[in-house]
Amino acid sequence: MMERVVRLGLVGFGNVGQGLAQILMESHDEYLSKYGLDLKIIAVSDAQKGNLFNPDGLDAGMLLEKISQDGHLNGLVTEKTHWNALTMIRECNADVIVEMSYTDLQTGQPATDYIIEALTQKKHVVTTNKGPVALHYTRLAALAAANGVQIGVEGTVMSGTPTLRLAREILDGARIKKVMGIFNGTTNYILTQMENGMSYADALADAQKLGYAEADPTGDVEGFDAAGKVVILARLLMKEQITMEDVDRTGISGLSVDDVNTAKAAGERWKLIGSLERVDERLVASVKPQRLPLSHPLAGVGGATNAAHFVTDYMGEVTLIGPGAGRLPTGYALIEDILAIYRN
Repeated sequence: MMERVVRLGLVGFGNVGQGLAQILMESHDEYLSKYGLDLKIIAVSDAQKGNLFNPDGLDAGMLLEKISQDGHLNGLVTEKTHWNALTMIRECNADVIVEMSYTDLQTGQPATDYIIEALTQKKHVVTTNKGPVALHYTRLAALAAANGVQIGVEGTVMSGTPTLRLAREILDGARIKKVMGIFNGTTNYILTQMENGMSYADALADAQKLGYAEADPTGDVEGFDAAGKVVILARLLMKEQITMEDVDRTGISGLSVDDVNTAKAAGERWKLIGSLERVDERLVASVKPQRLPLSHPLAGVGGATNAAHFVTDYMGEVTLIGPGAGRLPTGYALIEDILAIYRN
C-alpha cells in the first residue's frame, strides 16, 4: 500500500482539538497501516492558546503535555507570534484545515471566513462548527467543488455518531420521509434528572457542574442548538434551504416536575425533539418538548446521549443512538471526515 502524508492545520485547540490530538497520538500507526495515511498536525492556531507551525509536523503528545502543564502553547520553538488563523490557513502547507473555532448560530463567524479562505486556497476542510453549516452550507459546498476540494461536516450533528453519513450514504435511497431526534445532550440530561425528582433549576445546576451546560445555558435549554442541527439536516438530507427562523422552536425551561410526573403517570416521557417532516409537499421543521410513549425508540434514551430516528419508505424506521458531544467523540468525527476524503 502506498503511503500518503496528510498535513493538518488546526484552527482552535480546545477540547475538540485536544481530543483529535489524543486520537492521532494513540492511533496514528493504525491509520497508517490500515489506510496508508500518515496524518500529521503541522500547524495550530488558537487565539487564546497560541500559534505553532512546523512544516514537517508537530508532535501530538507534546502539544497535549504543553497544554496540560501550562494551559497554552506559547514559548515553543515552533511558535508563530505574528500569526492568526487566517495567516495560518494562507501560509502553512496543510492539506486539510480542521476548523474548530467557537460556534455562532447568528452569523457563522469567524468560522465561515476561515472556511472560505481554506477552500479558496484549495485546501480541504473538516469542521464540527454548526454555524457555517447551518447558515452557509450551500455556498461553501459550491466553493469547495469549484476548487476541487471537499468539506466534511459530520461532527456538526451528534458528534462522532455517524448521523449524516448514515442518512446521506445509506438511507438516502430509502426515501427519508421524517427525521426526529434528541439532538441536545444537555436538555436530555436535565429532563432525565427531573424524572428522577430534581427541579428544573437543580437539574440545570447539576448539568452546569458536570460541564454539560454553559454558564449561560440559553442556547441549549431554549432549543437554539438543536434548531441549528435541524437546519443542517434539512439542508443536507432534505435539500431544503430553510433557516433558523423557519424552525418552530420551544425550549424546556417552561417544564416543571409536575409536568414530568404527569407524563410519567401516563406511561410517557418528555423529550426535547427536533423534527423534520414533509406535510402536503412542505417541509415542517420544529424543536419542542414532546411527550413520547415509553414504547417509542427515543423515549428510552437517557442522560446526555443523543439519538436520531428516521422514517423511510423502504427501510421502515431506523434509530441511531450515540454520544452527541465530548472531547473524543467529536474529535473522532473529524477523523471520520478526513478518512472519507482520502478513501474516496
